[in-house]
Amino acid sequence: MTDIEKLKFDSNGLIPASVVDEASKKVLTLAYMNKESLKISIEKELTCFYSRSRNCLWLKGETSGNYQHIVSITADCDYDALVITVQPDGPACHTGTFSCFENPVFSSEERKDFSYEGLYELIKGRKDEPKEGSYTTYLFEKGLDKILKKVGEESTEVIIAGKAKDKKETIYEIADLQYHLMVLMIEAGISLDDIFFELSSRHVIDKKVKQEKMV
Repeated sequence: MTDIEKLKFDSNGLIPASVVDEASKKVLTLAYMNKESLKISIEKELTCFYSRSRNCLWLKGETSGNYQHIVSITADCDYDALVITVQPDGPACHTGTFSCFENPVFSSEERKDFSYEGLYELIKGRKDEPKEGSYTTYLFEKGLDKILKKVGEESTEVIIAGKAKDKKETIYEIADLQYHLMVLMIEAGISLDDIFFELSSRHVIDKKVKQEKMV
């Protein structure tokens, strides 16, 4: 383990810290620490930063409840920057979003990998800026009833394919269902973060099946 005395704090006694979600590997925020806040972070295993605007320490989540439980802290090769991997209890950003980094500046269409976030934004774009001939735009124009009908139809197709134990067809139908669910989410104003937080809040996802006594 690296001794924190080896870390290089700047002229103001600060060191930048990039906070990363352990599960998604997404960058949540960029903040600053001084030696005292770093020691508190290690002792409590919760992120504690130094606010440059307020000139004071702040324990992330102390007011909002959105604590960040530290998994690891790693210094770069020059010992003048940190990466902190965490398990968050809620949004990292004061605006309520999962990450502070939610404003795309540039994305290469040629090199961009597929992501649920990218698909969500693409679908949302068809609602915000309708495109003639787009099936997605068509669904939004038809409205909620049409979207719900498609979700029902695709759910049935998943059941049929799953019952037939046809793996390839089941994958295909699940993909269709997930797409239509995203359309529904956007129509209903539900974000990917909303679903993420709901799932992460469920500490117990398996329940014992209650057997009924045969009379």
